[in-house]
Amino acid sequence: MERLLSVGEVAERLGTTDRFPRRLIEERRIAFVKVGRHVRIPETALAAFVAANTVQPVTRSRRLRAVA
Repeated sequence: MERLLSVGEVAERLGTTDRFPRRLIEERRIAFVKVGRHVRIPETALAAFVAANTVQPVTRSRRLRAVA
């Protein structure tokens, strides 16, 4: 069984406050598990969320200078 993270642990890993993961849960933008009244986020769901929202840098090709 994979590790389930609390809202506080997810916030710490993302470098945010608790409010951000709670908003993700409320908007159903990240998978979560309800354990009684507690909400937990699987590590794989957090990794998938980060991967899906990672923006790759733009690589620019070198411009060739025209020789006059």
